[in-house]
Amino acid sequence: MIDDSSRYKDLRILVIEDESYTRHMITGLLRQIGFQHINEAKEGGDGFKETIRTRPQVVLCDVHMEPMDGLGYLGMLRGFKNEDIAATPVVFLTADKQQETVLSAKQLKVDGYMVKPVSLATLKQRLDALLKFHNLI
Repeated sequence: MIDDSSRYKDLRILVIEDESYTRHMITGLLRQIGFQHINEAKEGGDGFKETIRTRPQVVLCDVHMEPMDGLGYLGMLRGFKNEDIAATPVVFLTADKQQETVLSAKQLKVDGYMVKPVSLATLKQRLDALLKFHNLI
């Protein structure tokens, strides 16, 4: 296998996850893939502020958080006045696979939906597809 980790080194990624252990695991997987610019937030409101501050190329976001959940974050993001920020690719990374949640996420134009736990290979595959789609790698 060819080491292609260098193509991720300049990309910014944001992880929004309320569980510190899970957030640490996700950032560890991202570092293994090759991401070096990883920012974190503990809930949707902080995640929204961090999105505006750091302008990530992609966001990995949990769904169930307090006080603002992932659906609230995505709705706020998609409605933001700056179109570049509003169009930031968001992938939900959650344990919730309920049809109602998936449909709500689709209505808010989520870019991907992955059910935890996720393997390194699956995460890399999904991120590669998303980043290629948006011409970022």
